[in-house]
Amino acid sequence: MTDTMIPAGLAAADELYHPPGEGPWWGESWYFDFATRDGSLGGYVRLGLYPNQRVAWYWACVVGEGRPLVSVVDHDVSPPRAPSLEIRADGLWADHNVETPFDHMTLGCEAFALGLGDPAEMYGSPRGDRVPFGLDLEWETDGVAYAYPPGTTRYEVPCRVHGEVLVGDERIAVDAIGERDHSWGERDWWVLGWTWSAGWLDDGTRFHGTTVRLGDDVVPYHPGFVQPPGGPLAGVDHTAATHVLGEHGFPTSATTSYDDLSLEVEPVAFAPVLLEDGAGRVSRFPRALCRFHDPATGRTGAGWAEWNQPQ
Repeated sequence: MTDTMIPAGLAAADELYHPPGEGPWWGESWYFDFATRDGSLGGYVRLGLYPNQRVAWYWACVVGEGRPLVSVVDHDVSPPRAPSLEIRADGLWADHNVETPFDHMTLGCEAFALGLGDPAEMYGSPRGDRVPFGLDLEWETDGVAYAYPPGTTRYEVPCRVHGEVLVGDERIAVDAIGERDHSWGERDWWVLGWTWSAGWLDDGTRFHGTTVRLGDDVVPYHPGFVQPPGGPLAGVDHTAATHVLGEHGFPTSATTSYDDLSLEVEPVAFAPVLLEDGAGRVSRFPRALCRFHDPATGRTGAGWAEWNQPQ
């Protein structure tokens, strides 16, 4: 690791825990996404800690073109003991290790997942096959980490991802692109909606952006970056996103833009989560493995997008 890998305003210690703030929904979150370069297979993991509730949320999944959703969603996990990020629950073990800050993280998981032919069942009482599920993956930084603008404690790290995924008797070798992020602070899922996207284009360009909404109004807050192959990462001044919603609120098509880079988005497979606050508020949270297309240059790529949809 060199100091140039750490974004301004952050330190190596920021890869791990931060002192909690106030309120039940102050949380700390680590996301890990991966997608094969042809967009045919992907997955993600989220570890979310809510120290004031003394609980952790854990999500992990694998999706693919023509494949059932294989998903682990557990909102009642005992939180890990700092500085460890290892969790254990009934039918679940997972660990997340910072090998070199801002350069290399490893992730392991052994669990029983739910296999579903229809991902929309995750919005109700899902019934599916109990599937042995495992992850042994590494995220290695591919370029430069991006720190969100002042006022938001969050950063994104474009990565290369490799290792193995186990689904039942199937052993899948992974050589993919991905992104991981880490954030800490108050996150009320049931007030703001947003579109988040991150991916890779076949010339090596990396991109990320978030568009935030309050009801139908877009909030003037546009974090994101574009990193050309071999070039410096550049924060963008404006991100935008549109989408066409289909059944269950799953987007059937979408567009995203990051300053001058405008992309068409094709959702390939969904891995949604239902979010409930215990007091009657509900948000639907479809995340999707996606293919991206740049109509201006013909470039194509892959990655992930999410749409937070407070009900």
